[in-house]
Amino acid sequence: MNDSIRAKNLVRALLAVSIILGIAMGTRNAFSGLFLQPISSDMKWGREVFSFAIALQNLVWGASQPFIGYIADRYGAKRVLLIGAALYSVGLLWTAFLSSGTTLALSGGIIMGVAVACTTYSVAYSVLGKMVDASRRAWAFGISAAAGSFGQFIMIPVGQWFISHDGWAFSLIGLAVVTATIAPLGWYFAKLGEQGKLPQPSSVGQATAGEAMKTAFADRSYLLLTLGYFVCGFQVVFIGAHLTPYLIDKGTPAHVGVTALALVGLFNCIGTYVAGVVAGKMPKRYVLSFIYIMRSVVIVIFLAAPLTAWSVYLFAAAIGVLWLSTVPPTNALVAQIYGARYLGMLGGIVFFSHQVGSFLGVWLGGKLFDLQGNYNTVWMLTIALGIFAALVHLPIDERALDARGTVPA
Repeated sequence: MNDSIRAKNLVRALLAVSIILGIAMGTRNAFSGLFLQPISSDMKWGREVFSFAIALQNLVWGASQPFIGYIADRYGAKRVLLIGAALYSVGLLWTAFLSSGTTLALSGGIIMGVAVACTTYSVAYSVLGKMVDASRRAWAFGISAAAGSFGQFIMIPVGQWFISHDGWAFSLIGLAVVTATIAPLGWYFAKLGEQGKLPQPSSVGQATAGEAMKTAFADRSYLLLTLGYFVCGFQVVFIGAHLTPYLIDKGTPAHVGVTALALVGLFNCIGTYVAGVVAGKMPKRYVLSFIYIMRSVVIVIFLAAPLTAWSVYLFAAAIGVLWLSTVPPTNALVAQIYGARYLGMLGGIVFFSHQVGSFLGVWLGGKLFDLQGNYNTVWMLTIALGIFAALVHLPIDERALDARGTVPA
């Protein structure tokens, strides 16, 4: 394949995966950010029931991601994306007709958790990482991550409009129809990925998936990166699920919270793209440390300032720039050190840590609110964890294993 055709295929693949991620992440963020209050109110539940379902969704997403990533690495992403689209639609439809907390845990938690794992970053990056050379990976990852954020910007206000006019059940049926379109898009994206795949040489100690995993776990840098990503999950999912209820509790109109979540998605388009570009030009560990420390600073300022609609919007814009800007440098760092051959699997393991943090962030938010009547403790945890994550990224060795000359013991 000549360079001109390869470049056209890459552009088409980026467009297809951007739409896929926009739908998958937009739906997922709309579900967790908009449906807690109306569903809990109609079903006469406390906030912990819905929070647990979202927490379970994040945990299942993370736990299944390494296996799904391995399947995408080993057998291609086409089947994974098709199955993910089907599960997404089924989970949303079943939730629209839920009758108990158990139903919600199964449909919105387990089924949708696997669906999101099949249709988001690790699978997308497993394909993209093999289509571009190392110097352009962070850039390509940044573009696709920005698209996922733009989906949040579009789908949250649309979802809120449908909830207000037609109720949450009808809104979920509409989202099920939208997520079904991932199937043809996923087929096309996977086809382009197969056509544009670059040769993938084995890195040191990574001839098989098992050896790749063993090598990564023996490296302190991989463990530090995995530990830091836990914090990302805790912070963003707590804020995504509980910001709107927090604001309503403080007497802020509901539309302010909805607008804030949309602004998070809009400004994250900027943040993720810029993070991808910057991570291609300077040490990625410094980019990640800066993002985490700035999250803590932004949260402190938000909590200390008088609460107004404009302070909420400024907070949403600032935290939006930092929202998923960790995704491009984190995944690019995995590929840079350990190679792209098993990026779906190794990136999926790191992401599992992110989702353990997500589980705790969203569940503790609901649990501690029910116990204490406020979110004060969880806000303090988000600040402390941001400082912790900024510190643990600094010792990461970004050199490829081959360049180090030896496999870590």
